[in-house]
This record gives sequence, structure tokens and C-alpha cells, in this order.
Amino acid sequence: MDNEVVKVPISRLTDEGQINLDDLIVREFPLTIIFNNQELVTLLCSPKDLKYLAVGFLFSEGLLNSKDEIKKVLVDEQRGVARVETRDGNTDASELIFKRLITSGCGRGAAFYSATDAQNQPKVESKIEISTSNVLSLARGFQHRSKVFRATGGVHSAALCDTSSILVFSEDIGRHNAIDKIFGECLLKDIKTDDRVVITSGRISSEILIKVARRNIPILISKSAPTDLGVKLASDLGITLLGFVRGKRINVYTNSSRIIHDGK
Repeated sequence: MDNEVVKVPISRLTDEGQINLDDLIVREFPLTIIFNNQELVTLLCSPKDLKYLAVGFLFSEGLLNSKDEIKKVLVDEQRGVARVETRDGNTDASELIFKRLITSGCGRGAAFYSATDAQNQPKVESKIEISTSNVLSLARGFQHRSKVFRATGGVHSAALCDTSSILVFSEDIGRHNAIDKIFGECLLKDIKTDDRVVITSGRISSEILIKVARRNIPILISKSAPTDLGVKLASDLGITLLGFVRGKRINVYTNSSRIIHDGK
């Protein structure tokens, strides 16, 4: 956590008066991704797991499909640059710049999809089921996993889970980045994402749904709210979308057949 936070002097005002103290705040770090010698995007992120973030971003945006395509990944933390090269070296990402979408929310995330990408995305087919008690148990474990959030309140978290346990966890100032980091780790460590569950602390908007659908993940859980387009895409793409999962409450927005209500 040391390189993700800094101490700053503050004045804290309360009904009882003013005190001066040091407070922990999250670091914001610009990471430029260079893909096959072509500068693609600069992400504003937390300075941790930058290799996972670079690979996960390219994976989520459809520029990488497997680990076998990767020739090398070099991260220069001093300059804030991640270089990713593929074995063929021929991928031309220049046309994607014209599709660039500055996404909603923190960190000014960038996505490179258009409406046609959602239309061309195959529907997620899965017979996986999860009980409401397991959903709430995962959410509780997820909530207590983020040390940086507990220290600063300034990051989002994301996790890949099976129906009973957290398998991969990440956090970042950007909700998109946190998800890309878990996907990057899955790709590089050969962790399968089929028939898995993703939990996020952030709002579920359309670009988040596309990222998850591309990994063939059937269940998406959030502590926060979805957007209307996020709900529509989840319904169309066969993803079970759960929102406002807090305490003992679960809002089921789409494809409820995967949820077993066990009354606990």
C-alpha cells in the first residue's frame, strides 16, 4: 500500500474546533500504454499492478485475445510507460482512436467500442447459479478486502470470484482500471473467467458490461447502481446483474434465473 498513498497535512474542522494532522490520500498516476510501438492511450490510475492494467486494458478492448499473442510487456514506472508488443507486431490500433469514448466516472476512463460492438457481442451462455446467502457473503468479504479504501476512501475495487470465494482482487482510483487489472492478472496467470462472478464497487454502465461480456462472465455484482443502458445490455447479453448489494439487500435487475433465494 506504501506506493499507493501519500501523507498530506490537513486541518480538520469539527463542532469541537480545529486540529492539524497528517491524512492519507491516494496517489494518481498517469500510465501511457504503447502497443506495438504505437502510443494508444494514457490512463489515470493507481501506481500498482501496472503490468496487469496494461494487459487487461488491451484484453478488455479486444486488442489481445490470449497470452500467447504477447511477445513482451515492459513497464517503466519512472516514466509512466507500459510497452506491450505482440508476436506478429502487425496490429494497427490507429482506427480505434476515432472510436474513443471518454467514459463516465472517475479517472476519465477510455474505452474503444461503439454501439455496434454491443450488437456483435455474443450472448453469455452459462448454467451457473448462486444463492443469495453466497452473494451477501462475497459482498461482505469484498468490502473488507480493500486496505487502501479503508485508509483513504479514495479507490474502487473489483474481484473475480467463484460462487463462494474471491479468486482475484484489485483496487484502483478508476472503476474501469480495477476491472482491467483483474482481467490482466487472469490472462497472464491463466486463470479462467468462464462461469465466474465479478464484483465491483462502482456504478455499472454500458462500457463495464461490455468488458465483462467479452470475458464470458455470467454474473455481475455491484455495491452501487446501474445505468439504464447497463441494464439493457445485461438483459440483451444474458448477464445476471445485481446492484445495491449491501447489508442484507440485493437488487436483481436482469436474468434472475441464476439466483437461488435461500432466505438467509
